[in-house]
Amino acid sequence: MVTEICGPSTERRGISFLMQQSAIEAQPLIAVRNVRASSLWYTKQLGAEPLAEHEHRDVYDRISCSGRLLLQLHAWDKENHHNLVDADAAAAGHGVLIWFQVEDFDSVVDRARSLRADIIEEPHINPASRHREIWLRDPDGYSVVIASPDRECGI
Repeated sequence: MVTEICGPSTERRGISFLMQQSAIEAQPLIAVRNVRASSLWYTKQLGAEPLAEHEHRDVYDRISCSGRLLLQLHAWDKENHHNLVDADAAAAGHGVLIWFQVEDFDSVVDRARSLRADIIEEPHINPASRHREIWLRDPDGYSVVIASPDRECGI
């Protein structure tokens, strides 16, 4: 197992980024106005699972798929966590894209349409990564990108 994400030792051996296995895993958390509503939106949109019902559900939830954490949701202005206060202080997620890669891109697009998701950009091919993308806006105004695997389009 290579624990360096990148650096001289991995570059010298010619190990690609995709082949490396790292002990580091992203666990993004976003602040939302309604944890239950956001949880429902993400689980339906991604075909994922929330935590089992728990007493903290109105304040916090985790969205996962096959036991792997995708996204954490936390209510604004609860528990005095730094940077999770004053929802109206700035535009939601300005400068942030919540990005998911999925194997079943067509199913995600179908769900977005059936759920009447706010579509920012219709499905299209990103020529740089040669994959398909759809850009959505979640209930709190965050920009969410759903993408097929890189080089899936082969153009």
